[in-house]
Amino acid sequence: MSEPSRTTPSPDSLSTFENPKPDRDYTIDIGIPEFTCLCPMTGQPDFATLRLQYVPDVRCVELKSLKLYIRSYRDVGAFHEAVTNRMLDDLAAMLDPRFIRLTAEFNVRGGIYTTVIAERKQPGWNPGPVVQLPGEGSQERLV
Repeated sequence: MSEPSRTTPSPDSLSTFENPKPDRDYTIDIGIPEFTCLCPMTGQPDFATLRLQYVPDVRCVELKSLKLYIRSYRDVGAFHEAVTNRMLDDLAAMLDPRFIRLTAEFNVRGGIYTTVIAERKQPGWNPGPVVQLPGEGSQERLV
């Protein structure tokens, strides 16, 4: 069995573009159903679905660059908690969003599954109140 890579993918592959509506709080919700990395103990693949949610400030992430960045973890040995927090740190440093959350739902292996949720918000930023429209059921809210 080959040894998992100990190198960490570089956030240099991430690209951004200018937020088209920086005066408004809005949520970008990105689903990434095919994330893989390697177990650092066994070298076996770990599979996860990632959900990236953020409220942009000045910059937004370009999706193809995000796909390539996520794919670069394929041969990296990393614990679930470490890889989730590293990705959040890289994205937060690149985007400096008002709010960002990364949820990583790792598939079952050996009868156990793991969900890791990491988040960060800009100091002093608070979301606006939830607007409940007539006839609406409960609304999922980021923060």
